[in-house]
Amino acid sequence: MTTKTKPYLVIGLLTLFISLGLTAQAQNNAIKINILSPIFKTLNLSYEHKVSSTGALQLGFFYTGASSDDTSFKGIGITPEYRFYLSDTEAIEGVYIGPFVRYQNFNLSNDNSNDEGTLKTFGGGLVLGRQWVFKEKITLDTFIGPQYLSGSVDVKSGTNSFDVGIFDGFGLRAGLTFGFAF
Repeated sequence: MTTKTKPYLVIGLLTLFISLGLTAQAQNNAIKINILSPIFKTLNLSYEHKVSSTGALQLGFFYTGASSDDTSFKGIGITPEYRFYLSDTEAIEGVYIGPFVRYQNFNLSNDNSNDEGTLKTFGGGLVLGRQWVFKEKITLDTFIGPQYLSGSVDVKSGTNSFDVGIFDGFGLRAGLTFGFAF
């Protein structure tokens, strides 16, 4: 072996060992998109990070342009969640229970009365779900559970003719996400 080939050999072997080490590690993070949310004119993204062998923190963010009856909602929501994994597999894969809190901030408009306002809600709930990790890279997560949100409408113009029922009170939080683990 000449001295010219040694640096290439060292770099090649180092690259091989690093790549083997990276692929052998368990996945500790996932970035996901809720594939059901476009049905409701919403973009819903989340980031999950493993904090222990049985726990993970998830932070969800959504933007919506949904409507209910004559009321249009445009705004954001943030959902921090802690996931307790109950399976024999380590977090971020398996069956979990996830308590969460949710904050939402919407601009409201009523097409029939030209009313405008804002709605801010805060609440929380609990989901039961199952997440799979395929080929150590692809995630599929399904969850469902009850939630309660409470808020108030601040009317900017007109009367309070807003139907905020889908974003205030008891409801159901459900989803099917597809993502990338790393």
